[in-house]
Amino acid sequence: MELKDATFIALILVGIPGCATYGSIDNQSQTEHVTPHNYSLANYTAEHSRSDDITIVLAFSGGGSRAAALSYGVLEGLRDTKLHLGNREVRLLDEVDLITSVSGGSFTAAYYGLYGDEIFTNFEGDFLRRDYVSEWLDGIASPLLWFSNQGRTDIATRIYEERLFKGATFSDLNQRNGPLVLINASDLGGGVRFSFVQEYFDLLCSNIASYPIARAVTASSAVPVMLNPVVLKNHKGCYNPAQNYLEKLDEKQIKEAKLSPHLIDTLQALRSYKDRDERKFIHLVDGGITDNLGLMAFYELVEIGGGIANFMETIGSRPSKRLVIISINASTKPRYNIEHTNRIADIEPIISAVTDTQLHRYNSATISLIRRSMERWSEELSTYWEPIEPFFIEISFDGIKEEQRRVFFNQIPTNLSLSKEQADELIRAGVELLQHNTEFQRLLNDLEGDE
Repeated sequence: MELKDATFIALILVGIPGCATYGSIDNQSQTEHVTPHNYSLANYTAEHSRSDDITIVLAFSGGGSRAAALSYGVLEGLRDTKLHLGNREVRLLDEVDLITSVSGGSFTAAYYGLYGDEIFTNFEGDFLRRDYVSEWLDGIASPLLWFSNQGRTDIATRIYEERLFKGATFSDLNQRNGPLVLINASDLGGGVRFSFVQEYFDLLCSNIASYPIARAVTASSAVPVMLNPVVLKNHKGCYNPAQNYLEKLDEKQIKEAKLSPHLIDTLQALRSYKDRDERKFIHLVDGGITDNLGLMAFYELVEIGGGIANFMETIGSRPSKRLVIISINASTKPRYNIEHTNRIADIEPIISAVTDTQLHRYNSATISLIRRSMERWSEELSTYWEPIEPFFIEISFDGIKEEQRRVFFNQIPTNLSLSKEQADELIRAGVELLQHNTEFQRLLNDLEGDE
């Protein structure tokens, strides 16, 4: 969910009386509960049946149910795209290696990661056709909440647990032969992105295996003020490869890697988790605050992890002939009425216009960075005999040619409730925007050339 469309509800909520609220702690210490095969990059190996001819990364943006529906439509489009790789016919969906998501997109990513193809029979009824806003407001309206130590986030988590994830944890996600799913939130105190994967939990001396998926999705979509942060405990008493790696990165290595100031700041923030007395509890909020496209999580994992070659080796995959990133961007450009009059606007449209400006400028910078990085990564992976071809496929409402239809999508608000027409049109748009995308067609033509 994006911050701007939650403003009105948030302003109401701050006035609700109640007792002090404390974040529920669900992450266990590594010293208390150790699982040999946690949900991690290192344990995502080439045991899957995906082809080495192509590496596909999907990035699901924020945008509430609008983002969830658009990304779901793209999944349908990938499912229905069939081609021959090697000696077998495959669905392009089955070749997806990794999904990175924030906020509203995390509902679709987590659901697909957990249930696979069942998403095409159950997700619409379980999520897209439900009014989660009303269910959540009913929950927080209960006087019992006002006089308890539970927060609004606990109500949201309970609803997602009951309706969507049924008690599933990352241990359940680890047992599936699907793509690696990176659910991303924002560390409020550290100002850095936090990914729900064991490598990040290692920094907290914690174990992700028993952590509830519902809680991770709540963190990824927890709009500040509207929802309380999801809290993780920074445990003591362990030393692991992730901590060791960050500490051993000296200034010479950082300089040789040519890390940008942004990446150096991220590295320093990740190192700060070792100060367990100062950072006892980590407060996580909406992942869209640090990156509303979900692309920066993948970029940072690659760059801080030592480059694209090291990343491919970590996930147990050799360089593929084609490196593909599909960005599903559900951000909108709504029309505001503030320019129709010289009357000073109310606070909600002003905040909405300001955050829209910031969001789109940051999105544009992120996309530009990823395009440049893909060119560089492809060059790094290429050899004279096996060149690597990059494909960056951007799915957004800008790709809709009919102005009236484009206006329709741009006026859909960011919340967890869609009308039947909105849901139907968003799903259809996801399929069509993928199929008609020129870069996607270039990819299919390139793949057909191997047949």
